[in-house]
Amino acid sequence: MCSLDGCGHWESHVKKLNSYLPFLSIDLLYWRDIKQTGIVFGSLLLLLFSLTQFSVVSVVAYLALAGLSATISFRIYKSVLQAVQKTDEGHPFKAYLEMEMNLSQDQIQKYTDCLQLYVNSTVKELRRLFLVQDLVDSLKFAVLMWLLTYVGALFNGLTLLIMAVVSMFTLPVVYDKYQAQIDQYLGLVRTHINTVVAKIQAKIPGAKRKAE
Repeated sequence: MCSLDGCGHWESHVKKLNSYLPFLSIDLLYWRDIKQTGIVFGSLLLLLFSLTQFSVVSVVAYLALAGLSATISFRIYKSVLQAVQKTDEGHPFKAYLEMEMNLSQDQIQKYTDCLQLYVNSTVKELRRLFLVQDLVDSLKFAVLMWLLTYVGALFNGLTLLIMAVVSMFTLPVVYDKYQAQIDQYLGLVRTHINTVVAKIQAKIPGAKRKAE
């Protein structure tokens, strides 16, 4: 999630995320290829909505059966066609079967390093918040957790995931179209939040940050 004063850098955030999730791209989120984005977006929503009706095991099993049905049917069709036409084109999926699928050592090291970096930074941040290194940040975190109790009472994790996917494919387009108006309102919100935080810091002993 971008900060209130940095929401003008959607593409930089997506590029950074794309280094860890290769299937995610700016063109995909900005609907620059409507067909490709529609397929990805529709597939994700179909998968998530399926999980709301069936268990993960059932969804995986049905997807595997659907994929096998398609590939087996195509294999039989091509075999019959080759027999009728007396051709020898070989296995219809030969190119894919011979394709290199192994991850290189560099790729494995890259993803391992990224995972280690995120785990370490998360553990350090949680330690800082729970052990009240900064009273204001710990209070903000407590308020966030309190708000999440209400969110959790209204939505389950899967519903929140569906909302996150929908937001991921809609917010960049909306922001790109109404950037000036959104930046103006976000600026007002940021100013109001800073004012409230400053008042709280002034009233709580030890809450004022040390000057850098």
